[in-house]
Amino acid sequence: QVQLVESGGGLVQAGGSLRLSCAASGRTFSSYSMGWFRQTPGKEREFVAAISRRGGSTYVVDSVKGRFTISRDNAKNTMSLQMNVLKPEDTAVYYCAAKGGPYSGTYFREYEYDYWGQGTQVTVSS
Repeated sequence: QVQLVESGGGLVQAGGSLRLSCAASGRTFSSYSMGWFRQTPGKEREFVAAISRRGGSTYVVDSVKGRFTISRDNAKNTMSLQMNVLKPEDTAVYYCAAKGGPYSGTYFREYEYDYWGQGTQVTVSS
């Protein structure tokens, strides 16, 4: 089992930057593929970015491509989401998630993930 805690959210003006972190504890962090999702009130949680176990494979959704970068540091048991050129439509609660199992990769679907953090609020003002 792994416990996940997000941090780094906050209020930022449009065009600004934030860096979200996800700290993991418990079983070996490097045995999990990881992902970021976000959710706004009244909407389904949506996929944002994913990274494989060793970080060799990453994927970000088209709406944030060129602005968001996902990374991980297995030595520090952390995953990050660098968010640049933020837009008001990026406002959401951001969640990190971990997927165990025998295969490493980038996973896009909410149901594929086994563990979730509590979320961190990102608010982008116009």
